[in-house]
Amino acid sequence: MLNKAVRLHGRNDLRLDTFELPALRDDEILVRVISDSICMSTYKAAIQGTSHKRVPANIAAHPGIVGHECCGVIERVGARWEGQFAPGERFTLQANMDYHGTGMNPGYAFEFCGGDTQRAILFPEIMEQGCLLKYRGGAFFQGSLSEPLSCIVGAFKAQYHTREGGTRHDMGIRAGGNMAILGGAGPMGLGAIDYTLHGGRRPGLLVVTDIDQVRLDRAARIHTVQEAAQQGVRLVYLNPERLDAEAALREISGDEGYDDVFVFTPKAEVVEQADALLRQDGCLNFFAGPTDVAFSARFNFYNAHYAAHHLVGTSGGGTADMEEAQALIAEGRLNPAGMITHVGGLNAVPETTLRLPEIPGGKKLIYTGVNLPLTAIDDFAALGARDALFAALAELCARHGGLWNAEAEAYLLAHADAI
Repeated sequence: MLNKAVRLHGRNDLRLDTFELPALRDDEILVRVISDSICMSTYKAAIQGTSHKRVPANIAAHPGIVGHECCGVIERVGARWEGQFAPGERFTLQANMDYHGTGMNPGYAFEFCGGDTQRAILFPEIMEQGCLLKYRGGAFFQGSLSEPLSCIVGAFKAQYHTREGGTRHDMGIRAGGNMAILGGAGPMGLGAIDYTLHGGRRPGLLVVTDIDQVRLDRAARIHTVQEAAQQGVRLVYLNPERLDAEAALREISGDEGYDDVFVFTPKAEVVEQADALLRQDGCLNFFAGPTDVAFSARFNFYNAHYAAHHLVGTSGGGTADMEEAQALIAEGRLNPAGMITHVGGLNAVPETTLRLPEIPGGKKLIYTGVNLPLTAIDDFAALGARDALFAALAELCARHGGLWNAEAEAYLLAHADAI
């Protein structure tokens, strides 16, 4: 079967390849990918090549399909999995798996398995580890975004506080406490705000900072102070470049400090600010993944000893985290559409991935069967003056507050040029 996919051949070498998929084995499953959202982790793998811990040394000879935030439809099921999975079922993929202790995951290392592809062959370890999930939600893009949301769910579960002299741990953020998300108006920050307000356990105070005022204003439009108040949360948006950020953050907390501080940008000064903001028994979560293997920042170990300050970090979420994210989306409690600012086709993946930090906005959503340049949702209306596809998409997004949505997805899949 002839297939098109974006594969990594080496450092800064992403190509839209056309190649033959091998015959399906009895212990494999063939899937058709519909959507895949581009992750910053894919950018890091692309620019680092074999220096990246998840990219194998033989990538030049055996290029790996990139992308892992995928959703689609099962097409064929090998004999081993008959009765457990069936053609026509929708799926998502939990790519944070253990492949024989190598650290290799789908989206980084495998010739025939990944997200930025028309079709993929799922090898048996994926099913054995419960990483092929049946998707019972609505739009495909929501299924794709359940993977990054699972990373947020996992991070929140990794938080902990102590009791009984520090000998017992209570996992999760402190209910009713003070919480800050530093550098939190990007796509993952928006997901974290959404989960904070609608995921279950809530703080009493949530402060979100970002030095990009455009992103901060957009976050405030999507997750309003009024909506947060209805959930029992005092929500404050703050641009730290416009004032003495640490003093302002302390004043907002009533000079008490913060129980939970999440760092969503890999900058040493932000990590150190987060450390300084912790109150007694506070927990700092370093969520941002740096590209510098020697990245470091100062941490006050006096307070780690005497004030019970904690430091945690997570990379990815587990299967249970992804199942929770999908359940919250299906219930209508989480709406990940706000994370998306751009939409494109499979042809847009190489350039978009390699330029990801330079492209403003949030998540870049890819439809793998479509030929479409990466396009900002905010540009749909202007482009619609000369392109009927964008005119229709602009109207559909306008109905949903300017956000991507299931109607727009269905229209795009029905009317866009096939790749």
